[in-house]
Amino acid sequence: MTKALPPIDSVDALTERLASMRKAQAEFAKFSQEQVDKIFYEAALAANKSRIPLAKLAVEETGMGIVEDKVIKNHYASEYIYNKYKDMKTCGVIEDDPAYGYKKVAEPLGVVAAVIPTTNPTSTAIFKALICLKTRNAILISPHPRAKGCTIAAAKIVREAAEKAGAPKGIIDWIDVPSLELTNTLMSSADMILATGGPGMVAAAYSSGKPALGVGPGNTPAIIDSTADIKLAVNSIIHSKTFDNGMICASEQSVTIVEDVYNEAKAEFKRRGCYFLKGAELDKVRKTVIINGGVNAKIVGQSAYTIAQIAGVEVPKSTKVLIGEVTSVDPSEEMAHEKLSPVLGMYKAKSFDDALAKAERLVADGGYGHTSSLYVNVNEAKKLEKHRNAMKTCRILINTPSSQGGIGDLYNFMMAPSLTLGCGSWGGNSVSGNVGPQHLLNIKSVAERRENMLWLRTPEKVYFKKGCMPVALQELKDVYNKKRCFIVTDQFLYTSGFTKKVEESLDAMGIVHSSFWSISPDPKLQDALKGLEQLKAFEPDCIIAIGGGSAMDAGKIMWSMYENPEENFEDMSMDFMDIRKRVYQFPKMGKKAFFVAIPTSSGTGSEVTPFAIITDAETGVKWPITDYELMPNMAIVDTDNMMSQPKGLTAASGVDVLTHCLEAFVSVMASDYTDGMALRGMKLVFEYLGRAYDNPNDVEARNHMANASCLGGLAFANAFLGVNHSMAHKLGAFHHIPHGLANAVLLPRVMRYNSAERPTKMGTFPQYDHPKTLARYAEAARFCGVTGADDQEVFEKFIKKIYDLFDHVGVKHTIAEYNVDEKYFLDTLDDMAEQAFNDQCTGANPRYPLISEITSLYKDAYYGHEASTYED
Repeated sequence: MTKALPPIDSVDALTERLASMRKAQAEFAKFSQEQVDKIFYEAALAANKSRIPLAKLAVEETGMGIVEDKVIKNHYASEYIYNKYKDMKTCGVIEDDPAYGYKKVAEPLGVVAAVIPTTNPTSTAIFKALICLKTRNAILISPHPRAKGCTIAAAKIVREAAEKAGAPKGIIDWIDVPSLELTNTLMSSADMILATGGPGMVAAAYSSGKPALGVGPGNTPAIIDSTADIKLAVNSIIHSKTFDNGMICASEQSVTIVEDVYNEAKAEFKRRGCYFLKGAELDKVRKTVIINGGVNAKIVGQSAYTIAQIAGVEVPKSTKVLIGEVTSVDPSEEMAHEKLSPVLGMYKAKSFDDALAKAERLVADGGYGHTSSLYVNVNEAKKLEKHRNAMKTCRILINTPSSQGGIGDLYNFMMAPSLTLGCGSWGGNSVSGNVGPQHLLNIKSVAERRENMLWLRTPEKVYFKKGCMPVALQELKDVYNKKRCFIVTDQFLYTSGFTKKVEESLDAMGIVHSSFWSISPDPKLQDALKGLEQLKAFEPDCIIAIGGGSAMDAGKIMWSMYENPEENFEDMSMDFMDIRKRVYQFPKMGKKAFFVAIPTSSGTGSEVTPFAIITDAETGVKWPITDYELMPNMAIVDTDNMMSQPKGLTAASGVDVLTHCLEAFVSVMASDYTDGMALRGMKLVFEYLGRAYDNPNDVEARNHMANASCLGGLAFANAFLGVNHSMAHKLGAFHHIPHGLANAVLLPRVMRYNSAERPTKMGTFPQYDHPKTLARYAEAARFCGVTGADDQEVFEKFIKKIYDLFDHVGVKHTIAEYNVDEKYFLDTLDDMAEQAFNDQCTGANPRYPLISEITSLYKDAYYGHEASTYED
């Protein structure tokens, strides 16, 4: 066990530690790129795993911000930074372009002093530690006194992971008892300063006599032009301004609206839950937010409601942003200042040029070099040129929420991700871009970006129609020349002779085969490990999984372990915000075996999806594995295999299909390609599930339900799912409600929750520009034959249509009706809600849920409370 280092609590202790860190850094400077990249990977992985506890710790210690948003910050600080820089060369020759005959050689700087703010105490610590590790620099952190516990906790997690991966001991350290004296001593002793904090601290960094990378104050002015999309503009500003209660330095501090759209924009702000301060209310908030020319520390990162309470103003508890309509842009006007909270100054401009003049003054009075924002029709080239020429800011964001847009890689994919935003000479900074590893090397580095895009990923081949299985299997010999097939199924299907048809086809082709059938209904890791031994001994070149979702999931897991035995589930199951940007890189599949999936129920769609779930029976941990490498090579959807489904399975799997289709259709990642499959799939469910349930021998109904299941699988394999599935996963894990029924008991309430026109928070994805899920549900309803005077009426009728279907096939309306004990339900409620929030499916939900909202949904579904609108 590593001996604990003495605390840094005095100048002598700091001086001694800096000397030892220089020795460690000298050793680190000799590391190869491969060694550095391994350390960088393990450190990012460790930070990512701790994003939720660190977020909780930050809010608990500082009393500022929102846990769920700090989770995003921590996730971003590890995943997006890793994804951006994982392949960046930072050791020795980093670039060699023979065409231009140009090389770049990188050397580390030495010891970096990192000043961490109280507003972003964990994410900034993670970010700075990672970019120092990537560049072979040592880093010594000076936390804010009011956030030292959570900052040190974040640094400790990164340090332990880095040292475990081979980094020199003590390459990351921190001041245990922070003080101004120790921080100043650190800054004057280090080789480089990364300063994020108030203006005084940044000024001290630049006057220390050492190179410094700091940030200037932000006073971001947004302009809404008469040509702008008002709905997009207003909702983007709200989305940005409410993120972590407005503590991102790039967040909008004022909005100037051209007068001919002023009233329309004001009405949209009101409709989305903002409160316009009236008369004396405005003066009260002014004097509360800004004191002696500076922001009042007591209101930083607080909610709009809390700030109003401090000011003695009564507003609805659900208020998103406090807006003060003002006219002056002089420093004497409090609303013209940076406020670091959900408080916004609002100006009316006579023209676009008047709006520009106001924005110029606002930048000059407190935001030089930082960020400015414009909402305008992008075809207005002259206005765009005028704006960019007038703004002395290093980030000029067009039609983008500035909190999320300013940090990069979320709404524009050429802007580098960072949590330290340089303001150039205008802001008294040494850099004008988003700070990254290139700024911690003794060279300049320019990184290319790729345009983001969506996708449609499917198995190589999908065969369907009654009786198609023997014909499709023939390809294993005729096309793929397979010699040895391993069949994975469950005990019931095997002992009832269900796999004989497959075995007979293989026998006829002369393909040797073996079978494994010890699969639990909820597949266990122990089952897969047992099967893996048989699989490795048999050495197949083809795996055939036949059965329901359990057999296919187990088959995929066994396939993965067979192909890549060195991988571990904890890393493979790590959540991601964007599958293309995840920290963990899934290994290539198919090197040893071809994978065929044959469903025997019409529900999971697993035959065409990149998902698998396995449970460790010893620990109870569920490992949800997601990657397109897990996509089967061939899917065979033969109705003959589904004719014997009992009524209970028909119902549960059928409503699961409906949930797949509906969640994929309203996902923030839905596209024209997935919409068609989702719509057709849900329509088939409404038309044929009842028939299949009433008459199991109805071939037409079975055939269409098989197609609906596969279409739903294809849709959510690409658009992903939502919070309905996240919550259902936990209902199944904690209370053992079958998955399809767990989805169904939640579905109508989640639909109503998602359809809110004024959600607390909406999903973050570039194509999802304003709350529009009500319209999407209405579109789906009309496709399924529902009519009405407007979207709301159509939606209500759609909910009734769903309940009518559920009643037809025997689906219960409440969790309690599934014999879930009330006390145990309430005892597990908080864990369920937090785990559902952290479920991989949650990220694509159109409404970004708060944990408290998930808790309410669970309670409502348990007790059968009358459905509310779930607004705010």
